[in-house]
Amino acid sequence: MPTVEEAQSWYATDDPVHGFDHVLRVMRTTEEIGTELGADLEILRAAALLHDAAGADPRENRAEHENASAEFAQAVLRDEGWTDDRIREVVHCIMSHRYRGKHEPESLEAQILFDADKLDVIGAFGAARTLGYAMQAGQPMFAEPSEQFLEHGETVPGEPHSAYHEYLFKLRKVKDRLHTEPARRRAAKRERVLVSFFEQLAAEARGEG
Repeated sequence: MPTVEEAQSWYATDDPVHGFDHVLRVMRTTEEIGTELGADLEILRAAALLHDAAGADPRENRAEHENASAEFAQAVLRDEGWTDDRIREVVHCIMSHRYRGKHEPESLEAQILFDADKLDVIGAFGAARTLGYAMQAGQPMFAEPSEQFLEHGETVPGEPHSAYHEYLFKLRKVKDRLHTEPARRRAAKRERVLVSFFEQLAAEARGEG
């Protein structure tokens, strides 16, 4: 089983979005929800520690970073002597944890990891991480969204994808994608904080706050 100390070495120390503090929050949430639902905690812990271990930094090409993290996880767990079946379970969790990913979480453990990871993009940490991601990607905290973006989620030429754009495109919809009841309970309070923050951000940017 990967240790917390070992996992810390896999993550950049200067990443405010997918750094080790994010990983620890996700691991804690997966363990809380997994205990409540009777999931396999060893699978969950390994998947949480490894889910962003490769390719998640937006300063690099993070498209489909779940693939890089899954390959990394296979190598780590194989070296530890995990069976192929157990490795496949962890890999499925990692491959299906992304909101924009191509794989649906099918196992209970995969659904819990997905939910725990998404809970960390709503609420106070969600707002902070979204601002941090925008800065990493060279995008502003706020830009007025175009009508095309509001209607179709696609920017017009020259339009930035600000933190506010990400809130409109993704964050305010996350609660509707959660799989487990414990995650939905947690999301209710966090979403109120998230919505309040971004509504105030937009109001102040428009001179209304």
